[in-house]
Amino acid sequence: MAEILGAAGIPTVVVARRTDRLQQLADRFACIEVLAADLGSRDGLAAVVARIEDAAAPIDLVVNNAGFGTSGSFQQLDADRLDAEVQLNVAALTRLSRAALGVMVPRGRGYLLNVSSVVSFQPAPKLAVYAATKAYVTSLSESLHEEARGTGVHVTALCPGLTRTEFQSVSSTESYATEYPSFMWLEPSEVAKVGLEDVAKGKALSIPGAMYKGLAAGVGVIPRGLTRRLSSLVQRG
Repeated sequence: MAEILGAAGIPTVVVARRTDRLQQLADRFACIEVLAADLGSRDGLAAVVARIEDAAAPIDLVVNNAGFGTSGSFQQLDADRLDAEVQLNVAALTRLSRAALGVMVPRGRGYLLNVSSVVSFQPAPKLAVYAATKAYVTSLSESLHEEARGTGVHVTALCPGLTRTEFQSVSSTESYATEYPSFMWLEPSEVAKVGLEDVAKGKALSIPGAMYKGLAAGVGVIPRGLTRRLSSLVQRG
């Protein structure tokens, strides 16, 4: 997304822990502003909130993209890592969403794009906490979309399916690369483009890819018991 906005010459603040990667973006695009912050820490979160609330340099679009997953049997996973996952995926996103709407609604304009996942629509055995956090993100975003209706502020949940990013290495799901066929994988550039277009259009949900749109729609009509069983079989496979 930063590359798309940078190429268009749109002033963009990029946030991450790894300053070197942010600086590489800034070296390529003169409109990029670097803010190194760890959203899992109190100080890092406070720094980003302060930047969002800075009236002297207003932010029109906030993208909550930070997050990670943990795979495996729930009872065997590291409890501290799960706490950190909930803190980043849920608590930090909530705080930044609150900061964004806190300045955008009174101003009468703005966009909030929260990155969720298609897994938010169904159970995901072996990715239980990640799926639960994303279910929260989708539900929160849809609720805020309705709250902001008529204010000039648009809130969208971006719900991609399998996407070729570093998520697989961080969540120990590298095996997905061979377990799932190539037609199921999305490219980051595709997901980014669709997400930015859909939040600009004011959509509540953005689901890149026709296949994933169909899967998300199907979840609403398939009995939940069957959905759970199918999800479990996919993970075991």
